[in-house]
Amino acid sequence: METNLIIRRLLALVKPYQSRAWMALLSMAITAATQPLLGEALKVLLDDGFKDNVGFSLWWIPTILVSIFILRGVGTFGTAYFNNWVLSRVLNDMRAMAFEKVLRLPVARYQDESTGKIINTVVNDVRQVVDMIQSVFVACVRDVLVVIGLLGTLLYLNWKLTLVAIIVIPLTAVIVRTTTKRLRNLNRESQRVTAEMTGVVEEAARGHQVIRVFAGERYERQRFHQRSEALRGFSQRMTVAFAATTPVTQIATSLALSLVIVLAIQADMTVGEFTQFVTMMLMLLTPLKSLAEVNGPMQRGMAAAETVFGIIDSEPEVDTGSRELGRAQGHLVLEDVVFRYPNALSPAMNGVSLDVKPGQTVALVGVSGGGKSTFVNLVTRFYDPEAGRLLLDGVPYTDIKLASLRGQLAMVSQNVVLFDDTLAANIAYGAEQVDYERLAAAVRAAHLTDVVARLPDGIDTRIGENGSRLSGGQRQRVAIARAIYKDAPVLILDEATSALDNESERAVQAALDTLMAGRTTIVIAHRLSTIERADRIVVMEAGRIVEQGTHDELLALKGMYANLYHLQFTAAEAQ
Repeated sequence: METNLIIRRLLALVKPYQSRAWMALLSMAITAATQPLLGEALKVLLDDGFKDNVGFSLWWIPTILVSIFILRGVGTFGTAYFNNWVLSRVLNDMRAMAFEKVLRLPVARYQDESTGKIINTVVNDVRQVVDMIQSVFVACVRDVLVVIGLLGTLLYLNWKLTLVAIIVIPLTAVIVRTTTKRLRNLNRESQRVTAEMTGVVEEAARGHQVIRVFAGERYERQRFHQRSEALRGFSQRMTVAFAATTPVTQIATSLALSLVIVLAIQADMTVGEFTQFVTMMLMLLTPLKSLAEVNGPMQRGMAAAETVFGIIDSEPEVDTGSRELGRAQGHLVLEDVVFRYPNALSPAMNGVSLDVKPGQTVALVGVSGGGKSTFVNLVTRFYDPEAGRLLLDGVPYTDIKLASLRGQLAMVSQNVVLFDDTLAANIAYGAEQVDYERLAAAVRAAHLTDVVARLPDGIDTRIGENGSRLSGGQRQRVAIARAIYKDAPVLILDEATSALDNESERAVQAALDTLMAGRTTIVIAHRLSTIERADRIVVMEAGRIVEQGTHDELLALKGMYANLYHLQFTAAEAQ
């Protein structure tokens, strides 16, 4: 992304707060103005204050000096206050924009990018961009104003000496330009490795039990060390490229200053004029040095801005629909559906047609890779088919607004996702206001009453990250209670009981029986014993439907389902 485009976009983010930004600019101007004022005060003091007959009251000395520093203090405070007021809001706005896009990214994006990279972009990269504005753009404005004020005064005092002094400015510009591209590239790589490191730490925290049981500490330590060393290398190379500009600039400045001093002495200047000129030249060194040193932080911020704007500009999940549905009856139809995952060699679904009547329970079975999970991904419209179409109550999926479509769906999967919040908030997830009567009914229906009674704060107890304070069966029942609370007409059960022991499975199955009543239900199950009572069982293989019927009909057919069932039955008897 071009630097000019990034700057324009950052200025657009500042625009809503431009009144405070102008106040910050005014404060910087006040601070800058105190520099030449201090030089002028020193000149008057040295030329007129050390004579036998002082031409002014001595009380003017502390009055003027204190006034200058009060003015400087007001400018410095105003700069800090108004800058923080503006930039803290820009930070929140950028993070909100990035997080909003994270919530709307297509599902495929989460398969292409690591969670660590997304976290790093929203949290760290946005912070770096705002830090760049604070340390670079703000410093540039302030220092440029100081340079303009000092140069203007120096030109007024002695334009010939000033021309000698400013020879260092184009030299500084050349040095900055030569290091810009290298610093930008190094910072891009640093951003990438930082995201990888964030991912390593996130995985180590999430998978701490597996790491300990399988003695993976050494492997994780090596992964972390590799990224850490790579970051150290990038940091060292950036420091070399950045630090090389400083001594070159300082040497050039010292040569210019030496020449100016010699010429000033020869110009028969008064002590006050000489002191004023040299003082302001020395004052000029600090902002010039700061301007020479902004390139490193600027390129770090620009690299971070590319990443942040990259995610903000990402295409959101496609929503082609315009129709809002009331409560659907739950008539779900697939017509000749074909779907292939990105970069896959063969289709995951190939010409699948299925008609699920309202209130029916249809079970999907088959070996892994048969297309069962893809079926769920299409029904929830996480993906759109390449060919064919899906309909709900006779309305094509593409005509229904995503929010309206998903409002008709509830889902309970093997991989339960809970949030570090109260049990009530997890069950009523997505509701703007919690209906406690409805909540209590969902708790009873999901057989969670005894669980709630044992929690220290009852339904308002925080359950930890991903429900870590609950057992596997309890977490599964919370997910069922969430689906009961939503009361959607179409229910998807994706291996909802496969990871449970027999006692937990009985409790969960009882809750599921309550949940499934009167709803169109799609069940994916490896344990065939759990779906014997389904209205229809659909057997899938290689993305196609190869058999369908009731449990008894499929056993009588003696095909793929019968083989799978007998294999499981035999294995269960052997245990």
